[in-house]
Amino acid sequence: MTAAPIVIIDYNGGNLASAAQAARRAAADLGLPHDVVISGDPSTVRAASRIILPGQGAFDHCARELGAGLRDAIEEATREGTPFLGICVGMQLMAERGLEHGVTPGLGWIRGEIAPMDDATGLGLRLPHMGWNRLDHTRDSHPLTEGLAADAHGYFVHSYALRGYDEADLVATAEYGGRVPAIVARGNRCGTQFHVEKSQRTGLRIMANFLLWQPVPAV
Repeated sequence: MTAAPIVIIDYNGGNLASAAQAARRAAADLGLPHDVVISGDPSTVRAASRIILPGQGAFDHCARELGAGLRDAIEEATREGTPFLGICVGMQLMAERGLEHGVTPGLGWIRGEIAPMDDATGLGLRLPHMGWNRLDHTRDSHPLTEGLAADAHGYFVHSYALRGYDEADLVATAEYGGRVPAIVARGNRCGTQFHVEKSQRTGLRIMANFLLWQPVPAV
């Protein structure tokens, strides 16, 4: 029997091919027999073994392009326990709402909103926050960060970040004019503000950890 695929969700967003390549590389390194597919078909999403939602661009555009069909499929699959990884805006969509170009509802899986990085602006730091930044773990251990070096860095490209969050959802943060949530997780749903697919060894390790992760579904 063929294993259920790892699905990279295609919703007219960016970084689909690079996210798929990172997942294939991590699966191959682990010797996992999973197929990795890029698909915007809700039935394929429902049948996935793992779901990856990349994201590039504005929160409101990505939320609109996701649409009701894919959103419902993601909700149903993850409610049944399918592990989910959101990348960059894909992580941001896990929040209650985004404030980019107006107020846009998110998936509401974690507390908080995606807001302009005013602290960075106030300190004269450039936006977007672009480049390598160290990941500071907020927990003694988590399956997603297993095996990461103490000075592991992720590659960030963003001007908006999660605020008003629940500390219990944080796995790692970065520093850029203040504390920036970098990895979040609740139940079987997790996300990274940085681009896993562009973060070289650190990114591949996190992707491998995600493929091995056996989380308990969120209540």
